[in-house]
Amino acid sequence: MFENLTGRLNQIFDQLRRRGKLSEADVDAAMREVHLALLEADVHFSVVKSFIARVRERAVGVEVSKALNPGQQVIKIVNDELIGTLGEPAPLNMTGPKPRVIMMVGLQGSGKTTGAGKLARLLRSKGERVMMVAGDPYRPAAVQQLQQLGERLDVPVEADMSLKPPELAKRAFEKAEKGGFGVMIMDTAGRSQLDAELMDELKAIAAKVNPVETLLVIDSMIGQEALNIAQGFRGNVSITGLMLTKMDGDSRGGAAISIRSVTGVPIKFIGTGEKLDALETYDPARLSSRILGMGDMIGLIEKAEAAFDAQSAQSLQKNADRMMKGQFSLEDWLEQMKQMKKMGPLSQIMDMLPGQMGQAARQVDPKEVERSFKSSEAIIHSMTLKERRNPDILNASRRRRIAAGSGVEVQDVNRLIKQFREAQKMMKMIQKTGGKGLGRLFG
Repeated sequence: MFENLTGRLNQIFDQLRRRGKLSEADVDAAMREVHLALLEADVHFSVVKSFIARVRERAVGVEVSKALNPGQQVIKIVNDELIGTLGEPAPLNMTGPKPRVIMMVGLQGSGKTTGAGKLARLLRSKGERVMMVAGDPYRPAAVQQLQQLGERLDVPVEADMSLKPPELAKRAFEKAEKGGFGVMIMDTAGRSQLDAELMDELKAIAAKVNPVETLLVIDSMIGQEALNIAQGFRGNVSITGLMLTKMDGDSRGGAAISIRSVTGVPIKFIGTGEKLDALETYDPARLSSRILGMGDMIGLIEKAEAAFDAQSAQSLQKNADRMMKGQFSLEDWLEQMKQMKKMGPLSQIMDMLPGQMGQAARQVDPKEVERSFKSSEAIIHSMTLKERRNPDILNASRRRRIAAGSGVEVQDVNRLIKQFREAQKMMKMIQKTGGKGLGRLFG
């Protein structure tokens, strides 16, 4: 997500940081580069023009000229203005009598049905009783897809192919009301293009159930076309928020930056993967931080909290304490790898790391790291408990046995042991120096 833009901006910012003072010419040169970087990222030209004008006005002013670190001050201004462009956070409207209806709308293939499932999971995790309604009888297997999602989530799905979507919506609403459900998520049909028939059906559904939220689901990979789609729907249906899907597949990300400013419709959720837990509540400050290569530590903490229960968190803390003292074993290392994998795809975790640590991580191929993880797990699993806890006893014959048992070469076993030893040394050094110099990793 935003890989290309983040890379370009980091290059520009590195040049700014190296300068002790910034002249107006320096600022202008940097702004030209930022201007090009945003256009290449598919940000709408009018948004780019306005953004650059605001940043430049502040960057050549007193707040930069009198700053102790002018380069850092310009970066702060860029961050402030980017947050302003991305818009205010707009939480989901959960007021009014139950059931509160959330209607999912959008073009065919935008990810409405999966988005409905993700949203159902998120609301259930917050204690809501949720019902989903399969209001797309036209796309082959759309109803079955929602029903399968419902089974996986243990969320009831109301469906009836013999009823037209507005009538099904009305019946489902009455059922949800009687059944004590707090939220009803209405999946709707998409079309390959905007047409009057689609809009009339959406209006009819809205008239029957009076939704508190009408979320327009947009595939972020279509770039600036997303703006036209949002404007088209907004002109016909009362859109209250946006859900941008497939953000993990868009290395440019311009639609996310432009759409709030151009349409005036707030972004409420972003989809960051195919799994049902890959849905993030939209936060402009956190998104700006990720775009500028500053990471997203809050998002990383939330992922960890979602992945670990109290017992595994306690175990992880004990492992971390032993690691910081350089006393950890290969068994502890294996446990750390298992817990890390629970947090989701490695590429997403790397994307959230801050500063130089994040920049270094993004130079590594996540698939290569995943393969390395699997290889390391296989090697450690092929060891006896005694060998995991005391790697000093791993002589040549033991290493050959472990290599044969894990399907790797002896060199791979040797490499793992070497990496383990280096990690032990590093942790001991950090413990000895009280963590001095560790802050530089975070820029």
